[in-house]
Amino acid sequence: MTTAFRPSRRARPGRLAAEATALVTALAVAFPLYWMVLSAVKPEGEIQSTEPRPWTLAPSLDSFRRVFLQEDFGRYFLNSLLVAGTVVLASAVIAFLAATAVTRFRFRFRTTLLIMFLIAQMVPIEALTIPLFFLMRDLGQLNTLGALVLPHLAFSLPFAIWMLRGFVKAVPEALEEAAYLDGAGRTRFLWQILFPLVFPGLVATSVFSFISTWNDFLFAKSFIISDTSQSTLPMALLVFFKPDENDWGGIMAGSTVMTVPVLVFFVLVQRRLVSGLGGAVKD
Repeated sequence: MTTAFRPSRRARPGRLAAEATALVTALAVAFPLYWMVLSAVKPEGEIQSTEPRPWTLAPSLDSFRRVFLQEDFGRYFLNSLLVAGTVVLASAVIAFLAATAVTRFRFRFRTTLLIMFLIAQMVPIEALTIPLFFLMRDLGQLNTLGALVLPHLAFSLPFAIWMLRGFVKAVPEALEEAAYLDGAGRTRFLWQILFPLVFPGLVATSVFSFISTWNDFLFAKSFIISDTSQSTLPMALLVFFKPDENDWGGIMAGSTVMTVPVLVFFVLVQRRLVSGLGGAVKD
């Protein structure tokens, strides 16, 4: 007669320690977000208090009211949405085609091209800001949303191509041969068979592209010089930084508003994101 396997009691303290460590890490990560939202709903007197408390008994929406009543706030929001959406869609399509090309086709300098993708990720963005400024000036893109789309697209592609390359490589070549025998052309196989299989990877790369583009301040500050109508949402926070005294309530409320679209986007794609990251790690 066999007996059911029972975990050793010695493993229980280790499990408890791991769970406690995970809980402490989660609290440490979530605390800045909590403090941001708390500061956004605190009255002005509590924010400026010399004895800060991690709670408030008199929540107020005055800070959010100042944010939404700011001139051109809606335009800034739409500009951010347009730039981030364009970068996500364009990088997904281009990265998918490029990853398929470097995985399925044999051509000269393919390895060199992949190494260049890695090198591009190693270069600090700050080191390229001035050269990019002159490039955008020569292209006539300063003070336009194109000056924000093009750099972010260029920085998103290397990571996206490297991640999608693993997903494309995981698709058996026999599946492609079977599709050709059934009469499917290369275009049909690419978009109707291969694309759905690597879609979780596309979602995973899209999350990183969206977050980096949505939260961008460096390029928005460098390339949008005089035409404030082309500014994005992070630039709206500058209104609350004043020479005499910063409006921390408005800053925290604006930061909270900026965080909401990222959280919504993450919730919508979280299932695909988990499977996409799992596939990347497995590969």
